[in-house]
Amino acid sequence: MSQSVDRALAVLPLLARGPAGLGEVADALAVHKSTALRLLRTLHAHGYVHRQPDGRYRLGARLFALAAEAVENLDVKEVAQPYLRDLARATGHTVHLALHQDDEVVYVDKVDSRYPVRLYSRIGRPVPLTVAAVAKVLLADLPEAERRALAARIDYPRWTARSTPDAEAFLRELELVRAQGWAADLGGHEESVNCVGAPVRGPDGRVVAALSVSAPAAVVTGEELLELLPLVRRTAEAVGRDYSGEGEEGP
Repeated sequence: MSQSVDRALAVLPLLARGPAGLGEVADALAVHKSTALRLLRTLHAHGYVHRQPDGRYRLGARLFALAAEAVENLDVKEVAQPYLRDLARATGHTVHLALHQDDEVVYVDKVDSRYPVRLYSRIGRPVPLTVAAVAKVLLADLPEAERRALAARIDYPRWTARSTPDAEAFLRELELVRAQGWAADLGGHEESVNCVGAPVRGPDGRVVAALSVSAPAAVVTGEELLELLPLVRRTAEAVGRDYSGEGEEGP
């Protein structure tokens, strides 16, 4: 590891806590002021650090622009694809990835099961908000005011006897999902289909996507599907780490 690069990178989280003077930076890095000054000048030249009129340093605009650009161009679907395939191979069941867009939750990727029976779901197709496991995972992460506003304006179709009946029940379900960190749809949309889902979290801890495993009840019972929940959650966490840049270091 390059010592200079290591020290330069150490400056950034220091300044993320607020502006700091040359002496503070030198003390935090345990280096002479002249060394700290060279690092700060280099970072300043590239726009990653800005020197204020009072002589203290703070993070520069270029750093924020890079972060925004990286987030804008990061595709969670692309990151998740190999994990979805692995999960489908490990379980034998259908795996979905979904995103929240406005008042819809949409499937953006799907890996079919290995058995002849196929689930009727399509990439790009909205899912039923009030019962689908991926929808509950995504909507549970919304701030409370947004959850309540959404619950008040959507409909509650009774697809089956297990469908969510009204806004009050829906909000209780979202609170439960938020607390436990996963969701299930055990015959709420189709009596013959069960599903479990887990959140994919971004670098700020917010839910950016949801993945799920679904199977016909004729193939696996709801109780048996719930036994796969630890694997589903581990897969979602692995996608989140990769998406957030927290995976294992490459060569």
